[in-house]
Amino acid sequence: MTGVNEIRSTFLDYFKKNDHEVVESGPLVPRNDPTLMFANAGMNQFKNVFTGLEKRPYSRATTAQKVVRAGGKHNDLDNVGYTARHHTFFEMLGNFSFGDYFKDQAIEFAWNLITREYGLPEDRLLVTVYSEDTEAADYWKKIAGLSEDRIIRIPTSDNFWTMGDTGPCGPCSEIFYDHGEHIWGGPPGSADEDGDRFIEIWNLVFMQYEQTPEARLDLPRPSIDTGMGLERLATVLQGVHNNYDIDLFRALISASEHETGVDASGAALSSHRVIADHLRSTSFLIADGVLPSNEGRGYVLRRIMRRGMRHAHLLGAAEPLMHRLVPTLVREMGRAYPELIRAEALITETLKLEETRFRKTLERGLGLLDSATGDLSSGSRLDGETAFKLYDTFGFPLDLTQDALRARDISVDTDGFNAAMERQKAEARAAWSGSGSAATEAVWFALKDTHGATDFLGYETETAEGVVAALAADDKEIEKLSAGESGYVILNQTPFYAESGGQVGDTGEMLGAGVRVSVTNTQKKADGLFVHAVTVEEGELVPGTALELKVDHARRGAVRSNHSATHLVHEALREVLGTHVAQKGSLVSPDRLRFDFSHPKPMSDEELATVETFANEIVLQNAPVDTRLMAVDDAIEAGAMALFGEKYGDEVRVVSMGTALHGGKEGKPYSLELCGGTHVKRTGDIGLVTLVSESAVAAGVRRIEALTGAEARTYLDAQDKRIREIAGILKTSADEVPTRVSQLMEDRRRLEKELAEARKKLAMGGGSGEGTPVKDAGRFKLMARAVEGINPKDLKGMADEAKTQLGSGVVVLISVADDGKAAIVTAVTKDLTGEVSAVDLVRIGSEALGGRGGGGRPDMAQAGGPDGSKADAAVSAIEAHLAGL
Repeated sequence: MTGVNEIRSTFLDYFKKNDHEVVESGPLVPRNDPTLMFANAGMNQFKNVFTGLEKRPYSRATTAQKVVRAGGKHNDLDNVGYTARHHTFFEMLGNFSFGDYFKDQAIEFAWNLITREYGLPEDRLLVTVYSEDTEAADYWKKIAGLSEDRIIRIPTSDNFWTMGDTGPCGPCSEIFYDHGEHIWGGPPGSADEDGDRFIEIWNLVFMQYEQTPEARLDLPRPSIDTGMGLERLATVLQGVHNNYDIDLFRALISASEHETGVDASGAALSSHRVIADHLRSTSFLIADGVLPSNEGRGYVLRRIMRRGMRHAHLLGAAEPLMHRLVPTLVREMGRAYPELIRAEALITETLKLEETRFRKTLERGLGLLDSATGDLSSGSRLDGETAFKLYDTFGFPLDLTQDALRARDISVDTDGFNAAMERQKAEARAAWSGSGSAATEAVWFALKDTHGATDFLGYETETAEGVVAALAADDKEIEKLSAGESGYVILNQTPFYAESGGQVGDTGEMLGAGVRVSVTNTQKKADGLFVHAVTVEEGELVPGTALELKVDHARRGAVRSNHSATHLVHEALREVLGTHVAQKGSLVSPDRLRFDFSHPKPMSDEELATVETFANEIVLQNAPVDTRLMAVDDAIEAGAMALFGEKYGDEVRVVSMGTALHGGKEGKPYSLELCGGTHVKRTGDIGLVTLVSESAVAAGVRRIEALTGAEARTYLDAQDKRIREIAGILKTSADEVPTRVSQLMEDRRRLEKELAEARKKLAMGGGSGEGTPVKDAGRFKLMARAVEGINPKDLKGMADEAKTQLGSGVVVLISVADDGKAAIVTAVTKDLTGEVSAVDLVRIGSEALGGRGGGGRPDMAQAGGPDGSKADAAVSAIEAHLAGL
């Protein structure tokens, strides 16, 4: 059997031998096409090459492209898991010619690959061509030796590809595989073409025209774009008829079976298939930088994740499931896609966090759904208001609700759902438009229109003279501010830096004739209007008042130090962790700096120490900090880092500091960034950089906090004092503190383990000399016990021991937690599994405990319930069931 990885490598190697450049898959979020939500074809990353906007150093290419179809025009989500070939994620194999070879060689490449390299029998292959493309039909006869009856001419647009209303276009030729007469279906173009007998495996697109608004013209350099679904090809080469039966999916479904204890058969089969498919799409999306959210691509990801999580719930998974399958996916696909290996920790963490959150509302949402549809019969429709409540209150995407009702043949009023959604948005807009925030913004735009943007002088000076242009308070312009009153001052010019780019706004004072004003904050509004939050201490402010403006020098100095240190830490992180590190947020205040950045896992102590060392190396250089204005394109070309999503004007400030000592950049500026903030004159002014914490902000986003200068020295002095105090308590030296603490922790772990074993033994009656009592329940022996202080995870192991002790019979163990919730495990000895199912028993017990569902194997099952006080009732219900068998 030919495995998926071998099929993929055979394809790429074949075209590499035929002078094609092997190009890595483009990301799932296309960089060069904002019209696409996700990459949906192999040619996406070459779009600008085909249109002539971009030149590449090669004219032939081959790829295995990652594709997601779960949003927008291409949306297969509803069918995934229920059909043989629908997926949210798949791989598209392709070869491309950019004005190099054309139809004859493309057909020859395709035919030789599938018949010689893959060994497909020629008599099972047939092709389609566009009805007007006699040239392609002639090549198929000449190169492949196909007879006329195996070349099907299609007159419709199915065999003519276009990029859009205008642009490159051309006829297609598709290769089909015939599974044989024993499979229902007709050839392409026939009334029965939707059957499974004839399966399209490869589509060759001959780009030979340019469509203009007026006419279709011949391209001077025709090109080739082909696409072959890897999963479809694998079904043919592996002799199966369902994509989910190929080796890759069998491995993922087997892992799902193992983790849930539920076989992939009957009703459970579709759920396992959904989980396997959705695991792939969610993992690759996260690896390419998409994180779950409530809008855009992030919401599509969340929809896929939650649909998979609901199917895990259907299988009775008592704990988050999908993250436990990630290692299997990485093992199967990581070699071909190393980004999976790099992002494994991020994928695992994101899936676990999302599933943990969603499980809290899933059961309540399903309860509402059951209640709302209890009286609905097959063919009925759920009202849109209820579907929207499930979305708004319980986080159920619409397609999850539709999927949950699918088996009962109940549809959803989507028009009613959309109407409820629009009504909520309208209410939110109305509430916002009347809020203080919106009203305040209107004030600033009006003042900006009247007085223009504020002239900022603060890069060169911390003192200046200015004139009051306007005053505001309570969301409106006012005529004066008197002593004791607070409000906002607009000046004609200012040295006060307005909060921007993570740097806090300046504070200070304004002085005039008989006037003293405290400045408590400075913010930028309406694209260039500096707004000073003030309190008048003495006198009165009116428009036209002349003032002496003084920034708080000590505070500004501390902010400068922290901002410059932020740049050094950013570059050090990229040097230590990799260039995937990108700024996701920052706060530069007088007392500390905070820097959020993209990274999939916690940093090690060694990595943190190295970042700190690298930053302080530049501080010790005492190098000048240079700032200059450049055209934004020139700055980026020079290597300056720009923040993703930040808007820059035609001219930008570029801040450089230090000289690189390692990392292959020796002699070049250590840090070079676009930045509008204030900075020290020399790196030595920073004094010292000390990292004080590293933590998670969100999935895939880490946060570092650091101190500089005097704050750093104070922090380190306090740390040294604490270490000496701890050493005194432990009666050891400061150097020996880590060793002594490790010894104490090891002693604690050993004692906790011994205590847990003692509790388990006592729970089963071992401490009293009496074992768990055994009673007769009809024809069966029943060993049942409610235990306290036992971790639910230990129940299965205890049940296995009890089965061995019992010999033949049924074991029921119920653990009640401090919050009153219960976990129940049922176990049946092997000799009785033909008569008694542990799954049936655990569901009876769970229902008595106020729960629903549960799952496992015939010999061992687990469930839970909210009411641990009903433990005895659960045992009695199971006993009664056994007695009746």
